[in-house]
Amino acid sequence: MNPFKIIFRIISLIVIIVVAIPTLVVGRVWWSGTHPIESKSDVAIVLGAAQFNGRPGPVLEARLKQARNLYKANLVDQIITVGAGAPGDRTTEGAAGRYWLVNTGVKNSAAISVPKGRDTLASTKAYAKVVTGKKVLVVTDPWHCLRATTMARDLGISATCSPVKSGPNSVGAATSKYLLRESVAYLAYITLGRAGINLSDH
Repeated sequence: MNPFKIIFRIISLIVIIVVAIPTLVVGRVWWSGTHPIESKSDVAIVLGAAQFNGRPGPVLEARLKQARNLYKANLVDQIITVGAGAPGDRTTEGAAGRYWLVNTGVKNSAAISVPKGRDTLASTKAYAKVVTGKKVLVVTDPWHCLRATTMARDLGISATCSPVKSGPNSVGAATSKYLLRESVAYLAYITLGRAGINLSDH
């Protein structure tokens, strides 16, 4: 066979792989966020986002509202809010989230704070310690669903996602840049993260 044809085929194959894999990943991230499986579970996990002196920011508030809706619909019996504080913060994302829930209709005994984790993997490892044997619904942004549930399942957690229906990161409001960023983050996790090389969200 002509060596130039062999080289051309090899280059063509490389180009196809380089284009196809990212496209498939973007498709998976989009599908996971737009086709959630929200079945009866033991607990909802609210992944942390910015809070300001104990007041949830727009992203965190949207997640808390979604978790509260699940609780009121009897899809979960308990809500766990996760997240540490940024340097200089007076409180944590987890504590701010729990306070918001208790003050908006969730029973005190049904809301638990795990004030640890400054990125998705650290937060997942933190809540994994308190949900052993339980089925969880991870409450987060649609484009974050695939990565968040993949990390949970890698730790042996039975997890599905319940994406927010409102807020700045809901399907109708989130930017394509966020979709692409999460696709890259997911690809980085399954290739590097699983090998022990953690690239923090921050």
